[in-house]
Amino acid sequence: MKVAHLVAAAVLASTFVLPMALPATAGSEDKPQPPGLAKQDTLRWAAPKDVRIGTAVAGGGHHETMPYANPFTSDAEYREVLAAEFSSVSPENQAKWEFIHPARDQYRFAEMDAIVDFAQQNGQVVRGHTLFWHSQNPAWLEQGNFSKEELRSILKDHITTVVGRYAGKIQQWDVANEIFNGDGTLRTTDNIWIRELGPEIIADAFRWTHEADPNAKLFFNDYGVESINAKSTAYVDLISRLLAEGVKVDGFAVQGHLSTRYGFPGDLQANLQRFEDLGLETAVTEIDVRMDIPAGTKPTSEQLAK
Repeated sequence: MKVAHLVAAAVLASTFVLPMALPATAGSEDKPQPPGLAKQDTLRWAAPKDVRIGTAVAGGGHHETMPYANPFTSDAEYREVLAAEFSSVSPENQAKWEFIHPARDQYRFAEMDAIVDFAQQNGQVVRGHTLFWHSQNPAWLEQGNFSKEELRSILKDHITTVVGRYAGKIQQWDVANEIFNGDGTLRTTDNIWIRELGPEIIADAFRWTHEADPNAKLFFNDYGVESINAKSTAYVDLISRLLAEGVKVDGFAVQGHLSTRYGFPGDLQANLQRFEDLGLETAVTEIDVRMDIPAGTKPTSEQLAK
C-alpha cells in the first residue's frame, strides 16, 4: 500500500508536532525539488522521488484579527522557507467559504491567486481546501432564507467558479470535508448542505467539481478516521456507493491528529488499505502529535523520543 500524501506540520505552543511528508500525483515522474536551486538539506530534497512534502500556507481567515501581519504576504523569510522546504502547498484559510466568497455576489480571489502563482514559480503543486463543509461558512449563507433550489444553485455556482478558476493548477481538492459524526451518521444538523438538500447533494458536489476541472483529484477529508471504526467505515460504504453510481472519487484523507496519550493507531495501514482496495489514493493531511505535560514545563527526552 502506498500513502499518496502526507503533510508537514509545525510545533505550536506546548504541542509537539512531527514533520511529515506530502506527495505527488500518482505516476508523476518529476523529482519534486526546488527549480534552479542547488541540492541542499531540505525536506523536499530529502524526500523520495514520488513523495511531496507539504504544508499549509499561513494567512487569511483568523490571521486578519491577530496582532501580527499575515505571514505569507508580509514575511520574506517565511516565503523563503516555504519555497525551499516544501513541494506541495495548501491554503490554510484562503479557499474556505467565508474568506473566498464573502458575499453572495462577491468572490475574493487575490490571496488564493497569490498562493497558486507562488507554487507555480517554485515548482510546487497545490492542494485545494475545501468546497463542502459545515464550518467557516459566511453569515450570509448560514443565516440566509434560501429555498432548496437557491441553495443548490449557490453551491453549484461556488464550486464551478472557484474550481474553474484554478482548473489545471490544483492537484487535489478536498471536495467534502468532515461530513460524518463520530458514530458514522451524516452531519444532518450542522452541515447546511446535507441538512437542507439531503445526502444526495454530496454526489452532486463531486460531479460539479469534476466538471469544472476534469484533471483534479477529488478527495474526502476527515479527522478521527485513522483507525477502523464507525466513522471510517461509513466513508468506505459511502464511497463504494458513489463509485458504483459512476461518481468520480479519487482519494480519502485522514487528518492525523494523534496523541501520545492514546498511542499510535496500529490499524492505520489496514484502514487505509480498505480505501486503496476501492482504487483510491490515500492521504494524511494535517499530521500532528500531541502530548500531555505539566504547565510551565517542557517535554522530556523520553517523551520526545516516544
